[in-house]
Amino acid sequence: MAFRRYAVYHTPQGALGRFGADWLGWDLETGRPTTPPDIEGLPAPWDDITGTPRKYGFHATIKPPFRLAEGKTETDLLTAFAKHCTRTAPVTLDGLELAQLGRFLALVPTGDTKPLNRLAADIVRTLDPFRARPTDADLARRRASGLTPEQDALLLQWGYPYVMDQFRCHYTLSGKLPKAQATQLRAALDPVLTPLLPHPFVLDTLSLCGEDAAGRFHLVHRATLSG
Repeated sequence: MAFRRYAVYHTPQGALGRFGADWLGWDLETGRPTTPPDIEGLPAPWDDITGTPRKYGFHATIKPPFRLAEGKTETDLLTAFAKHCTRTAPVTLDGLELAQLGRFLALVPTGDTKPLNRLAADIVRTLDPFRARPTDADLARRRASGLTPEQDALLLQWGYPYVMDQFRCHYTLSGKLPKAQATQLRAALDPVLTPLLPHPFVLDTLSLCGEDAAGRFHLVHRATLSG
């Protein structure tokens, strides 16, 4: 399959990964739609809640989606990605927790996140030679949301405004909702998710993923962090 963009994600496995794929309605590992779980108390139709993040699958972004630079191939990218993972050590955090981030819900890591932030920054730098530079349209679209001067500088340097010091690891569970609905959704998901959340949370793999022509992401290769 030819992909139009690539990204590096962390894609949870096991019971949490299965729930995340079912909840969002897309399994990026199998490349197939999924059947959502029956959860009581949802504040809006399931499709409305999960429609925006569905195409990305259940993940945390480590290196944001990018087009390949001219002259680079998927094989080149995969080789560099796998090599980097052999030099990168796993990261252990206290756990994951369900959080309301403004108008959407996500799982976020707890504990000292500095090692995770360094891990993300390292792979952004390492794979940057494979990233095509943003077009004027790309820059305008990102700037339309309103960026700080630091975020705009990061956009110009790395192609995305929320990397390096602006990076915040999260596993998105919903699109933007009215705050009251986000609060209600948190109450509905909390008893379902709590038994699935790891304590401690060990991030010991990274996933290279590709975006198909329909805008949905697929797992290309999951690599173990063995540094």
